[in-house]
Amino acid sequence: MVKHNPIIRLTVSCLFLMLFGIKTVQAQDFKFAFLTDMHTHSDSTLGQVAQRLKLLSPQVEFIMSGGDNVDIDNLKNTDLPLGEKRFKLLKDVFEHTKKPYHMAIGNHDRLPRDLRNGKNDFELFERTFGQTYYTFDHKGWKFIVLNSVEVQDNQYIIGEQQFAWLQGIINSTAKEQPIVIVSHVPFLSVYYPVLEGRYTAADTFTNQKQVFDLFKEHNLKLVLQGHMHLYEEIKVKGVQFITAGAVSGNWWQGSFEGTVPGHLEVDVKGQNFSWKYLK
Repeated sequence: MVKHNPIIRLTVSCLFLMLFGIKTVQAQDFKFAFLTDMHTHSDSTLGQVAQRLKLLSPQVEFIMSGGDNVDIDNLKNTDLPLGEKRFKLLKDVFEHTKKPYHMAIGNHDRLPRDLRNGKNDFELFERTFGQTYYTFDHKGWKFIVLNSVEVQDNQYIIGEQQFAWLQGIINSTAKEQPIVIVSHVPFLSVYYPVLEGRYTAADTFTNQKQVFDLFKEHNLKLVLQGHMHLYEEIKVKGVQFITAGAVSGNWWQGSFEGTVPGHLEVDVKGQNFSWKYLK
C-alpha cells in the first residue's frame, strides 16, 4: 500500500490554487447581524429600525440587509421623491451605527410598476446603496448577495447576466471556502404548505435549483432569506436555509403568524456557526 505524504499533497493543492488565482484564507471567528423586511414607509418606522439597530450585540462586526428596505413600489409617481428621501434617511440610520453594512434588494425596493421598463427597475436602490448583486469576503468566508427580484414571465428569477456573473464568482472561489448567500426571495420555503395547505412555486425564484446546483462542489454553508415575514429553518444537503422573519413583523402590526418582529445574529466559529433570532 502506497502512503501519500500529506505535505506534498498540500503543496500541490496550494500550487494549483495559486496558478488559477484562487486564494484561500483560514476561516476565523466573527459575528454578524441579518435584518430583513424593514418596510420603512414613514418617520415612525424609520425610528423603529433605528431602535432595532441599537439592540445589536456589541460583538456584531457588520450588518446585512435581506431586502424590502423601503416601500416604494406602491407609491404614486408624484410621491417618488419622498421614497428617494426615505432611502437616504435609512442609509443615514445605518451609517449612524458606525458598522459596515451590506444591503440586498427586495421587491418593495423597486420602482412603482408603471415606471419600470425592465432596465430602470432598481434605480433608486442603486442610486442609494449601489449594486443589487455583489460579493465580499470577511475573515475567510465568502458572502454572495443576490438580486432575486428580477422578473421574467411575471415570476422572480436570477436573470441570465446575473447567473453568468455568479458562475464566474463560483469558479474563482476555492472549493473549501465557506459561503453564505443572501437572497430576498427564498430558495426554499414552507410558507404556503403551512399557512394555506398547498404547495406552490409562488414566492420562490423560479431557477432556484439551477442556482443551488452551481454550489455542488463548493462549501455552501448558509442561505439567508427574507420576503415571507415567517421564521423558518430548513436544512437540505448540509446547507442551512433560514428565513429570518421580519424587522417589521406583520408590516408593523405586531407578530405575523407567530413570528415576532426581530433580527438574526450569526456567530461564526471557524467553519461552523450558530444563530439566534432576537426579538
